[in-house]
Amino acid sequence: MLASSYKNLKTMNNGKILKGLELSRTDAERLVAECAEEIGGAGMPRAELMGRIRSVLRLGAEAMRARERTVSVREAAEAALAARQGLRPVTMRDLRYYTRRLCADAALAERPLRAVRAPECRAYLERTYGHSRSAYRKARSVLHTVFAYGYRHEWCDSNPVDRVEVPKVQEQEIRPLSLAEAERLLSVARRPEHAAMRLSLHLMLFCGIRPTEVQRLNPQTDIDRQGRRVLIRPQSSKTGGGRAVPLRAGTHLLPLCIPRNWNRRWQALRRAAGFSHWVPDVLRHTFATYHACTFRNLPALQCEMGHSSTALLRTRYVNTTAIAPRDARRFWATK
Repeated sequence: MLASSYKNLKTMNNGKILKGLELSRTDAERLVAECAEEIGGAGMPRAELMGRIRSVLRLGAEAMRARERTVSVREAAEAALAARQGLRPVTMRDLRYYTRRLCADAALAERPLRAVRAPECRAYLERTYGHSRSAYRKARSVLHTVFAYGYRHEWCDSNPVDRVEVPKVQEQEIRPLSLAEAERLLSVARRPEHAAMRLSLHLMLFCGIRPTEVQRLNPQTDIDRQGRRVLIRPQSSKTGGGRAVPLRAGTHLLPLCIPRNWNRRWQALRRAAGFSHWVPDVLRHTFATYHACTFRNLPALQCEMGHSSTALLRTRYVNTTAIAPRDARRFWATK
């Protein structure tokens, strides 16, 4: 029935229209017939049918070009990193670290983003971060961000990292500092060579403030001595939310300063106190545990630590079985 609509194709320019193409007239007829069938061209006027077929060809070509448009994983990772400039320095440092390691892995970095599948992502994470669940989770998050950025720019059709399982966190027993260990740190901080760190130690140990947050504080504007509180402003907070934390224990906080070379001074103080191994966040664990044992108010502790819920406190920060109630009371009286 459609034959009359296509008969001119056989004789047009004696077949010269197909010159240079590895297609026969029969191939061309078949393609036109298939296209016409797809758009319901039976009985359609010739001019309309030709217009519809041209539209199908044009739209199809555009779709194919869009489908094939992509960049390498390296280019997508660098573009995603550049798009996130302006985040907090610590966050940017982590992003740069994981992006640099991703770009150094030629097996994945040089692959077209659109061609990458979940098994390749999983293999990369296993060979690079299989030794550490924590690092694996962070790297997976960064890799997911790269593909999400690529998806938004139509460099890929999906995010293969969605199909890569997130390893479960293996919870470790929380071990806060004992009262004797806390007193040892405080004793060393009283020495002249470590006195510049007294305020920092107090804020971490008795206020639960993170080391990075301590370093961003301005004691003259962020410590309210009259109201006995320290103000963690949004620009200083790790999570971006401000909070006010009560100043408890030790009132002799002079000199009221956050010294330069903070990390070096903090390591020197720990070494002088006899700590050869230091667990990250142990002072936050210590503060949270002694706070929970003494005041028994998790919602208040949640606000002071800047958490969105009390669930994280129960699973990651508080271990009330690790200390005696008597030591908890003495902790807050320590000078």
